[in-house]
Amino acid sequence: MSNESSASETTPLRRPESQLSAALVANVASSNNNKHVINIDVPTPAQAIALTTNSDSNSIIEERLQSITNNNNNNNDSNINHTQQQHPQQQQNNKNMDTNKRILCRVGLDILILLCVGFPILLFFLLGDPYKRGFFCDDESLKHPFKDSTVRNWMLYIIGLVIPVGVILIVELQQSRNANVSGNGLARRYVFMSYQIPDWLVECYKKMGVFAFGAAASQLTTDIAKYSIGRLRPHFIAVCQPQMPDGSTCDNATNVGKYITDFTCKGVGSSARMLKEMRLSFPSGHSSFTFYTMVYVALYLQARMNWQGSKLLRHFLQFLFIMIAWYTALSRVSDYKHHWSDVLAGSAIGAACAVIVSYFMPKACFNMQSVWPTKEAKSQ
Repeated sequence: MSNESSASETTPLRRPESQLSAALVANVASSNNNKHVINIDVPTPAQAIALTTNSDSNSIIEERLQSITNNNNNNNDSNINHTQQQHPQQQQNNKNMDTNKRILCRVGLDILILLCVGFPILLFFLLGDPYKRGFFCDDESLKHPFKDSTVRNWMLYIIGLVIPVGVILIVELQQSRNANVSGNGLARRYVFMSYQIPDWLVECYKKMGVFAFGAAASQLTTDIAKYSIGRLRPHFIAVCQPQMPDGSTCDNATNVGKYITDFTCKGVGSSARMLKEMRLSFPSGHSSFTFYTMVYVALYLQARMNWQGSKLLRHFLQFLFIMIAWYTALSRVSDYKHHWSDVLAGSAIGAACAVIVSYFMPKACFNMQSVWPTKEAKSQ
């Protein structure tokens, strides 16, 4: 009895072989972190006993598992770094696409607004039918001869388009050069299709866009009045050569003092366009257009031109442009194209549109404080 008890006390405790094999496999699988599977052969009973007594074999397995874990971590870090490098580039590409879309949308919207104002002008020119009013055969203001215009249409286009565009382009180029020298350029940069738009081009677009809108608004205002009133031009009788239903003309004494509304135009030597234009005297289109463009340019020079070479150059140019508009308006009376009241009304419409358009422009584009300084601006 004593021998059996002593033998049991000296005999070392040992796990069953099946439990040892299951525990070893579970430890290896859990250390792999569910990412890699390592095939470990199930040890034989003799090998299991040796493994429990041999710490070197355990350290070798742990080193292999640690190396596999480190490789996985390195691969994950490299993937994260690659993703982080691609993310800023993708953001920059998206930003460039959004910028291009915004610029195209703004330009498209501006063009659409100009078309909305300019399209009715085209309709008036092609399809407009002026108001039909009568006349008196003894009206001396309608008996002037027909005469060609002193200021032709091509001259009008040069005055109203080439001069303003050229002046705005030259002034903005000089302003951009001065700003680059002093370091006071635009705070906001515009990039389109990976191309940085120059400051002077941005400013020219703003100024010319507003100028074009004002010109279209002034012309549309003039055309509405022309076709609504239908006033006869001073050369009406010479162009129309009216004939009454009874075959008589204004040379017959029976038509003197009568207000004639029922007549037809023989129009010998007159074109269809001339027969339409003879009813579009009020207000003067030449006067409104030239006064708008020249007054706008004069105000623009006052607000934007700051050349230090001569104090009188700006005022000389302003006077020159106003005189061009003044001469154009006077020529319409001397050419018997308009009555003096037509020219006065057209000039007033053009000048008023120029002042209104320039006054309601943003301060950054057209600072009216430099045109008519207030007390606060003078004190500063």
